[in-house]
Amino acid sequence: MAAPAEYTIANLNGQWVLNKTLSDPTEPVLTLQGVGWLKRKAIGLAAITLALTEKVVDGLTIIDIESTGTGGIQGTAEHRELNWSERAHEDHGCGSLTGQTKWLDNKGADWDALDSFQKEGWLDERVGPNGEPHILTTAVSKSNGWTAIQVWGFTELNGVRYYTRKVVITKGSEVLKVRIFYDFAGPKA
Repeated sequence: MAAPAEYTIANLNGQWVLNKTLSDPTEPVLTLQGVGWLKRKAIGLAAITLALTEKVVDGLTIIDIESTGTGGIQGTAEHRELNWSERAHEDHGCGSLTGQTKWLDNKGADWDALDSFQKEGWLDERVGPNGEPHILTTAVSKSNGWTAIQVWGFTELNGVRYYTRKVVITKGSEVLKVRIFYDFAGPKA
């Protein structure tokens, strides 16, 4: 289902289902990240739902994400504070990670440093605390040697608005680029 206009990068509160038809294949990414074959196949078959809660506490945006697979299989819970502080995180599929998250404007040094793939096709919805249209988040796996840089925002395909993530994952000289689209499934239960 299309994302209603009131759901923005500053209000992601709700249920979001991975649209596998529109999204780029994630199997190569999971392989690069060192996720085992059986787990990759299970993820590939499952319908993935993200339950997002976004709030502002003392001027700091906080996003909590609970992922669930088909049949209620609990995935990883994520806690993101948009202050660019490094945070350790334990991911069910990828192991120990270090991540950072912040608001991102579509101009300036952070924007300029992104891959061109991550800059194209966004809706210009300036809803962040300082008018930012995006969220930038990184994840680093020291044990598996990869880095993922994600830009979050909203895009429109065939007249339908989607919550979208554009991800660039690098491991050594290998670089993968994926677009991930989410359908709005309703308010968080």
